Amino acid sequence: MIRILLDTNVILDVALKRKPHFETSSKIFSYIDDIRLKGHVTATTLTEIYYIFKKVKGNKLAIEFLSNLIEMVAVIGVDKSTVLDALHSNIIDFEDAIQVSAAKQSGLRVIVTRNKSDFKNASLEVYSPAELLNLLAD
Repeated sequence: MIRILLDTNVILDVALKRKPHFETSSKIFSYIDDIRLKGHVTATTLTEIYYIFKKVKGNKLAIEFLSNLIEMVAVIGVDKSTVLDALHSNIIDFEDAIQVSAAKQSGLRVIVTRNKSDFKNASLEVYSPAELLNLLAD
């Protein structure tokens, strides 16, 4: 089973049924549900998702979505060492740097995102949802 870190955009594609990305991103969650993948998110990703989802769908649905999400995926922590590592990384966007640092500290090697260029300096494997699905189909 491949352990993956889910970027915020992949989760929001599913949460908000964003087209044209919903179908591919939702297949990633099907693989998690079928235990072919083990999904992970950072604690900071949850706050980002809550903030964005709440603006679109309201507090009640945001809480409901997050409650369901954390039943499916593991939540990895962000602590002082994660932040320090992110501050000194080669990744320009701080939020992305936090995700990479947290992933590495949790022994993850794969990030799934629609914005691969955001992670070009990550020392991890970076796949779009479609690329990961193609890899799993082989």
